[in-house]
Order: sequence, then C-alpha cells, then structure tokens
Amino acid sequence: QVQLVESGGGLVQSGGSLRLSCAASGFTFSRSAMSWYRQGPGKEREWVADITPAGGTKNYANSVKGRFAISRENTRNTVYLQMNSLKPEDTAEYYCVEGLTGGWGQGIQVTVAS
Repeated sequence: QVQLVESGGGLVQSGGSLRLSCAASGFTFSRSAMSWYRQGPGKEREWVADITPAGGTKNYANSVKGRFAISRENTRNTVYLQMNSLKPEDTAEYYCVEGLTGGWGQGIQVTVAS
C-alpha cells in the first residue's frame, strides 16, 4: 500500500532553514506528481507546493514563493521541501501528498520561534 513518511521537521528560529523529506513506497513514484500541504494551528489546511513527475515543473503558494523549494529524487523515491527564511507563520504540520491515489503522509511538525 501507499506509504509516505515525512522527516526533517522540528523547532527553528525565525530566519532559519529546514529541509523536509518524504520517503515514498507502494506506488510508481516516478509517475506521480507530488505535493506538500500544511496546516497551522487554528488554520485550514493549505497547499504549499507541487512538482511534476519528472521534476520539470514546480509550483508554489504565494506565501512561500522565493523562500521554499520543492525537489525530488526519483532514484530514491523521495521528495524534498527546502524551507529558508522561515517565519513564525510557517509553523504548521506539513504533509506529503502523492498525486496518483491521493495518499497522504502522517505529517511532521515544523515550529518557527520568533
């Protein structure tokens, strides 16, 4: 079955960086667009970024454009989210989502201290 396991979250100071990873299994990763979503405390879940199967096209929410970068390694079945210039409003649970079956990871917490 589809498994998506996020890692790399944690506590960071405002202005700092983190890189999230999502290790995928149970489906043909190289054929699946991948996305990151997040849900902050008291907020609705929001789309953050996505990437096409070969990695040629990447899209970002306006709130993270220029600060976050999505990438993937199809040989490792892994998608990444590099997060720079982090702000307290980036504090959220971050989820990896795959496009073929709509599977979601369990989520990982990112907390940005002011």
